[in-house]
Amino acid sequence: MPSSREQRAAIHAALGDPGRLAIVDALTLTDRAPSDLAAMLEIATNLLTHHLDVLERAGVIERVISTGDRRRRYVRLVGSALADLAPRTATIEADTVLFVCTANSARSQLAAGLWRAITGRECESAGTHPGPRVDPGAVAVAARHGLDIATQRPQGIEEVTARPDLVVTVCDRAHEETVQYFARTPQLHWSIDDPAEMKTRAAYDQAFEDVRSRITRLAEQVAA
Repeated sequence: MPSSREQRAAIHAALGDPGRLAIVDALTLTDRAPSDLAAMLEIATNLLTHHLDVLERAGVIERVISTGDRRRRYVRLVGSALADLAPRTATIEADTVLFVCTANSARSQLAAGLWRAITGRECESAGTHPGPRVDPGAVAVAARHGLDIATQRPQGIEEVTARPDLVVTVCDRAHEETVQYFARTPQLHWSIDDPAEMKTRAAYDQAFEDVRSRITRLAEQVAA
């Protein structure tokens, strides 16, 4: 949440352009590459760059380097900046949701556990290159928040039992590998750092909070 009146005023000023407001709306539930934003909003690249610069200076968005293809960038909202300025987006209809990351050992397992806890609905998670077990750090951070994912096991995307109505990729590498695999299914992408790379409590806590804020936002928009 903005910590001062000046910061809030800067955010309102940044959102005072229809093009920039459209960018924020387009990023409400999913992170996007700049090229995707340009195509979606039918906006010239140089004008998009200007709008992104303004939004980034106001602390509304951030641009991150893909952890998969390092040549790619993703634009994502800074959720806390918009705590009092919720963008509007259309409701998504989905009975079955699939969360995907690379190893299906941390981020997608946390996302699935949080989805079940927050919505009371079942879902699946999978990995493009599933690991041998759920990451102990992910198990521990989930347990600290009252979630039990210790009995889950990683599975590959080819093992998914039901065709999902919505696919949510929670890491860049998985997104870049599966975007065509799920070409006929609505997709969202969240560019979330892999806590297993740092293996620190802080990294797992950060990943958990990032996933929880995204799941909370998504749950408000998805109707069964």
